[in-house]
Amino acid sequence: MPELPDITVYIEALEQRVLGQVLERALIAGPFLLRTAVPRIESIHGSTVTAIHRIGKRIALRFSRTGDQASADDPWLVFHLMIAGRLHWSERKKTPDGRRTLAAFDFDSGQLSLTEAGSRKRASLYLVEGDAVLAGLDPGGIDVSAASPEQFRAVLTQENHTLKRALTDPHSFSGIGNAYSDEILFVAQLSPVALTQRLTQDEINRLLEATRRTLTDWTHRLRKKAGGKFPEKVTAFHDEMAVHGKYGKPCPRCGSKVQRIRYADNETNYCSKCQTNGKLLADRSLSRLLRQDWPRSLEEMEERRRADSNSAAKF
Repeated sequence: MPELPDITVYIEALEQRVLGQVLERALIAGPFLLRTAVPRIESIHGSTVTAIHRIGKRIALRFSRTGDQASADDPWLVFHLMIAGRLHWSERKKTPDGRRTLAAFDFDSGQLSLTEAGSRKRASLYLVEGDAVLAGLDPGGIDVSAASPEQFRAVLTQENHTLKRALTDPHSFSGIGNAYSDEILFVAQLSPVALTQRLTQDEINRLLEATRRTLTDWTHRLRKKAGGKFPEKVTAFHDEMAVHGKYGKPCPRCGSKVQRIRYADNETNYCSKCQTNGKLLADRSLSRLLRQDWPRSLEEMEERRRADSNSAAKF
């Protein structure tokens, strides 16, 4: 799922291409993409894009029917790309097919399209009237880059959740998801299952600094990769990442193998030596199977693997 750095770079690219431009027509081909019926999508044809904002992991475009004059009642078109949704820009206009390309928006400067890979269509599009209705789509998480240390601590510790859950809760923190939370916790050298209300002040300070540094660094990296072009290779997995998507590969800090916790469709990646004092966190599927035999450390796991390998070699 595109997160804060990805959304920021998307918005910068959109500002260069559609801000101040007139929407000629919107073509919606995905049957479940548009989640609102009123106002009708045709109502913004001929309107000018006057602002582009980030709302958590959403992208919102304000349209004005009277040119540059903004009004609190102006309509907003809100994109939520979810896991596999992506935006594309082309000077050549195409008709969306409803299978992979779900929508297209024709401007005099080119065409913005929305695609979604896979059969599970989760991306959504909302057209809402006015700033007040738009505010209702905001989960309410704070922007860490603008938050004071006191505000960050208050939001982090308001409930006693694991750090992974707290960082990825859109009601607490804006724009952080599965990928960058892994990287943030690695930089902070904190366990993903540490409980928020048990953190020391030093650990909270490290987490705040790591969050700001990670999000800023990756925004710069993605901006540089785009090189002024529209970002086309938006992914949650990058070779330069330290732990996210790097299960079994060496930690760039200590060389130990990156570990994981799998749950539902996601997994958390971490370094046991750098983040959990050498303790392996129980993976649900494996710990149910192994029960008391779950290894307590990386060394114990490696010993078991060597023993299993030696046993297999005897037969």
